[in-house]
Amino acid sequence: MRSPQDREEPAAGRVGSSAALSRRKMLKGSAVGVGMATVGLGAAGPAHAVEARPSCSATARMGGNSITLSLVDGALHWSAERHGSTVVDVSALGLRLSDGTVLGGDVTVTGSRKENVHRVWSPVYGRNARVVDHFQEQVLDLRDRSSGIRFGVRVRAYRTGVALRYVLLDKGTATIADELTTFVFPDGTTVYSARDENAYEPVAPDAIPVTGTSSTDNGPLTDLPLTATLSGGLIACVCESARVNFPRLMLSSVPGQPNALSAFLMEHTARGTGPVEPTTTVTTPFTTPWRAVVIGSTHAELVDNAELVLNLAPKSALEDTSWIKPGKVFRCELSTAAGLAGVDFAVARGLQYIEYDAGWYGPEFSTVDATKPVAAIDLPSVISYATGRGIGVFLYVNRLALTDADALFGLYKSWGVAGIKLGFINDGTRSMTDQIIAWAATAAKYELLIDMHDDVRPFGFERTYPNYISLEGVRGNEQFPTATHNVTLPFARNVGGPMDYTICYGQSRDKTTNAHQMAMAAVYYQPLNFLFWYDKPSKYNNPANWPGLPWFNAIPTTWDESLTLAGSIGEYVAVARRDGATWYLGAMTDETSRTLSLPLSFLGSGTYTATIYSDGTPGANPYQTPVVVGTRAVTSETVLDVAMAPAGGQAVILRPSS
Repeated sequence: MRSPQDREEPAAGRVGSSAALSRRKMLKGSAVGVGMATVGLGAAGPAHAVEARPSCSATARMGGNSITLSLVDGALHWSAERHGSTVVDVSALGLRLSDGTVLGGDVTVTGSRKENVHRVWSPVYGRNARVVDHFQEQVLDLRDRSSGIRFGVRVRAYRTGVALRYVLLDKGTATIADELTTFVFPDGTTVYSARDENAYEPVAPDAIPVTGTSSTDNGPLTDLPLTATLSGGLIACVCESARVNFPRLMLSSVPGQPNALSAFLMEHTARGTGPVEPTTTVTTPFTTPWRAVVIGSTHAELVDNAELVLNLAPKSALEDTSWIKPGKVFRCELSTAAGLAGVDFAVARGLQYIEYDAGWYGPEFSTVDATKPVAAIDLPSVISYATGRGIGVFLYVNRLALTDADALFGLYKSWGVAGIKLGFINDGTRSMTDQIIAWAATAAKYELLIDMHDDVRPFGFERTYPNYISLEGVRGNEQFPTATHNVTLPFARNVGGPMDYTICYGQSRDKTTNAHQMAMAAVYYQPLNFLFWYDKPSKYNNPANWPGLPWFNAIPTTWDESLTLAGSIGEYVAVARRDGATWYLGAMTDETSRTLSLPLSFLGSGTYTATIYSDGTPGANPYQTPVVVGTRAVTSETVLDVAMAPAGGQAVILRPSS
């Protein structure tokens, strides 16, 4: 466990600012390629007025990435590059207000500022113990010619990617009907599209499937994170961060623009319940969420650049975070005996929590009182037994029982509950964004961890409320997806933030090997990790039958250092993560057997003992492939050949030998 709060270390350097349809959700905003003459908008000096010109541009640069704002005949555009190669081609920017005013179509520049920031902060938990927040920011202050409304666009370039957001500057209120941001990708781009809890599908940008029902948003829509593979090996993942008082962002294909995706602000909840919200009224000044593009020169680098989303999120709102403890969880059957046995199993297997899932207070869709356990569960006895043995208890609550979260969470705190898993959360509208943040804040008030399930999407708020420790928003492993799906997630959904992806070890319904399931514990970033899904403790009474157990016993869920060693979206991945002096390496492949040669140059000096859990001779079905355990001595000079069966994997513990 690290610092008790989101703590910023002394800045390594900081440079002060220099110069200052009508679709209502029909696709908008064209992005056109134009020649642009550059006018220096970030020259040193105080904020200053800039004469309106037919075309001008301003660029932020960092670590080989650049993001450019351009004004072309009064219309705003943006673009992004990595080492001179196009990531996002010239694309439209703007907001449409409810009265039809379009901010971004005909503007003048009234000022500009540029700033370089370099700081380091320590998260409560995460992929790494220290996060570098190093960026160059460029801000353009603008005025809409027709309405006189003042607004701005803020862009940042990081080594890990780029980001943009809008700022409404006039004091009062504004009602936003639409966001006009587009993402025009280079020719030959493939995007990995997924909506709700469907699997990712690789398609051309103009071929996102039309989805939706009579009570949800309809169209060629995809959820975020969305990953795009570009020519030359580049890869980018579109995410959002710092979503506050705003609806969730989706992306849509654009008719007539084969390489473009357009912003779409959700009007319905993802599951179609609750009021429809076609507009969003905000108090101004107001900043919209960040639209982030995480960029990698290789697929492996993309995974390691995911902390861009955290860097864009607000700092921790909590003064004391010492009670926030990530860990591994075991789901118990709904009885007192099962809970007590689950506690013993957790102690024996190095887990930190047990959980009672749906049904502990009655049928979840017809019971709205989540204060009374069913007769089969003596909850006070189970909680007392668990806390006495150092194990926390999670309780599942369907959203229908959340009419008074303050009272309910306060009650759970008085019982000694450690955390809550919220089910069937209807993310999407601005109201649901507000509700999700309120639930996280209320849970923090009572020192409860919170795990939100079903169709929710990350937006960096595990930094702001570190007790918001995990969320689902993915086609879950409990649905026994393909190995291809599993090796897509590290480059897509998991880039956006923590992912609750239950590990199903030793299940006959798995389409993967057991070593593949084991490797998930290192490959995926999931600070709250549900293990042994669908299992009972009695299944493991004879540990000799389950050679993977010592791996699960040992592996933590958060890390001092993380490195992605190899990867190709939808094909294979290998990740090494360090806790103290020990490294945990996980590798996974799709339905193709393969061997990865992985240099262990990340190891420290001296000799390490590698305990290797690998695929044995492939069985008739992947789940029947045995796990073979071996050990060998390795050093930082070793190149480890990681052999994997079809739909297989490998898990390796690397401990210093002395």
